[in-house]
Amino acid sequence: MAQERTYIMVKPDGVERGLVGEIIKRFENRGFKLLALKALQPSRDLLEKHYADLSSKPFFPKLVDYMLSGPVVGMVWAGKEVVKTGRVMLGATNPLASAPGTIRGDYAIDVGKNICHGSDAVESAEKEIALWFPEGVLNYERSLDKLIYE
Repeated sequence: MAQERTYIMVKPDGVERGLVGEIIKRFENRGFKLLALKALQPSRDLLEKHYADLSSKPFFPKLVDYMLSGPVVGMVWAGKEVVKTGRVMLGATNPLASAPGTIRGDYAIDVGKNICHGSDAVESAEKEIALWFPEGVLNYERSLDKLIYE
């Protein structure tokens, strides 16, 4: 069964605060399948490519500097409507507008330190996956899927 994929990244504040395991746990508990995971200190070039659509915004330099401030953890998750559902699980970009029970609603306060990134569309997910995982990701069948999907 071909499944949609998304790119989820724990930002430097989430890594520093020890929230990586909590975020993984939430995606696993939901039933999504982990295809790739790595911790890295991203380069300025990688971040500028990732956030290219925001390059004209006044906050862009501050965003890139913040993302350079520490390691990040990038992940690829697969599952039915994982892009849309992943965004709901993360919560609104502005944590103060995020519902309790979402990652940002439970752990963040300011937009500039909002714990995590999630792809906003299937097309952007595929671009982000290729950017952050040029070596490729796993593709495997999981016996558990018959208990999760109809």
